[in-house]
Amino acid sequence: MSSFRVLATNHTSFTVSDLDRSIAFFTEALGFELLNRAPRDPKLIEVIVGVPGADIEVAYIQGPGHRLELIQYHAPAQRRQVESRPCDTGFAHVAYDVDDVEAAVAASAPHEVLPLGPITTIDKGPNAGGQVVYLRDPDGITIEYIQKPA
Repeated sequence: MSSFRVLATNHTSFTVSDLDRSIAFFTEALGFELLNRAPRDPKLIEVIVGVPGADIEVAYIQGPGHRLELIQYHAPAQRRQVESRPCDTGFAHVAYDVDDVEAAVAASAPHEVLPLGPITTIDKGPNAGGQVVYLRDPDGITIEYIQKPA
């Protein structure tokens, strides 16, 4: 047994290329609340993340029961985009239960968050009979919408 305990989940974080675009998606399409947005001290961030020359701006977004941290790096210049598939080790996504999966997909489209495939009926597991779809934003962040069965 550990000598400490986890008290709560604080947030999930995504690094994005355009903070304005990502904030717009989460607040406009999903109706989440922007809690704050601010730059961080580059010297401190360098130490925390282990990236020399790191210069970031951070936004916190509150959704139902969960907080997201969106980070845009302004430096260093040598940045790249991760391109992973759902089958690749290290791949991650965030899933949201929605009351209308088709409406959620439609609300996401103007923000360039687009389906990877069609809305599909789930055949097994705790959500059997419900519908599901994976979507991806321009940064490669994958969002899953799940509509529970009636």
